[in-house]
Amino acid sequence: MPLKPHCRLCIVRHGETDWNVARRIQGHVDIPLNATGLGQATATASGIANHEFAAIYSSDLMRAMQTAQAVARSQALAVLPEPGLRERHFGSMQGMNYDEMLERHAGEAERFRNRDPDHDFGGGETLTGFASRIHATIDRLASAHAGQSVLLVTHGGVLDIVYRRAVARDLSSVRDFAVPNAALNWLEVGPKGWRLLSWADRQHLEKTLEQSAE
Repeated sequence: MPLKPHCRLCIVRHGETDWNVARRIQGHVDIPLNATGLGQATATASGIANHEFAAIYSSDLMRAMQTAQAVARSQALAVLPEPGLRERHFGSMQGMNYDEMLERHAGEAERFRNRDPDHDFGGGETLTGFASRIHATIDRLASAHAGQSVLLVTHGGVLDIVYRRAVARDLSSVRDFAVPNAALNWLEVGPKGWRLLSWADRQHLEKTLEQSAE
């Protein structure tokens, strides 16, 4: 019996928010895009205008949906909300930046910095549980769209998990790869596993910045 064809995924982190700038942990807090993020969403739509997608799925959080909707208008597709693509829930640490966490909850800050795989930050998700959710969501969507190309709009933590799965990187190792807002990340998912095609492509964003400076 022949193998099921792979699915080609373009996975995009949402555009910038004010909490990104302030380096606050957003998690499941529903923060909108700022002016820069809205511009990045428009640039992303232009950057992938020549690609045809069978579907567009987005985390149901506002910052991701706003980014996805900009792309959807250029693709004449509806955005399909997918809660499985949400950012990790960071429990009581949501809304804090690292300095605040260090000042108020030094032990939690240490677990955050060391990527403790089994800590849930007081009612949030463990890193292991979060990774399992993302793996299952990506596998489910890829299976539903075998032989097709699909756009996923999601969050930085999700892309961290995706990269590690695709290159067989341990969950607890230090992140030494970029996860920029609104960059394009391409992946193949199929019976033979996950294969990284390209990562953190920002050419469409650079062109937009050049044009705005003219």
